[in-house]
Amino acid sequence: MSLPIACSLTDSELQERRRDVLEKARRADVRELENGYAYSFPAAGECLTELAQLINLERQCCPFLQFCITVEPDNGPIWLEMTGPEGTKEFLAATFA
Repeated sequence: MSLPIACSLTDSELQERRRDVLEKARRADVRELENGYAYSFPAAGECLTELAQLINLERQCCPFLQFCITVEPDNGPIWLEMTGPEGTKEFLAATFA
């Protein structure tokens, strides 16, 4: 069974979440993937913890998303990949526009 490419948040909840996520995403370098995007964050402070918390929230309202965190060696960047089935890339582009 495939999950719909949609967020279950209300409009006001979505706007609040977008502000929080956009703040983080604006600090990131973005790499386009075939079925989503990868965001690069500096390995500083509580970044890894914040990304894990973000994933925990996002997987509840957008269950179609797949997340992958890669921590580069030698205090390199932390990559967050957000991918999913067909339509995910367009959904992410519209959500974070």
